[in-house]
Amino acid sequence: MESTQAEIAKWCREYLAGLLEVPAETLDLDADFDRLGVDSALAVSLLTEVEDRYGVELDAEELFANPNLNAVAARLHEQRQAQRLAT
Repeated sequence: MESTQAEIAKWCREYLAGLLEVPAETLDLDADFDRLGVDSALAVSLLTEVEDRYGVELDAEELFANPNLNAVAARLHEQRQAQRLAT
């Protein structure tokens, strides 16, 4: 499935909003995860869903190196582009 970086960010926000039980539009795409209330269990859940949905495996360290939804979406998009070029 081909997705833009913006579409990935939107999906991540909607998924995380569901976990946090808040409206998606209340989550700032540039807010650090700790400010959003994302703990390690939620982070692992996000990483698992990202892998299932996009076929890209991100380590927890990458999540903390990219500590907001826009940064994670950018990293995912970059990884997906690299995978496509490698095949």
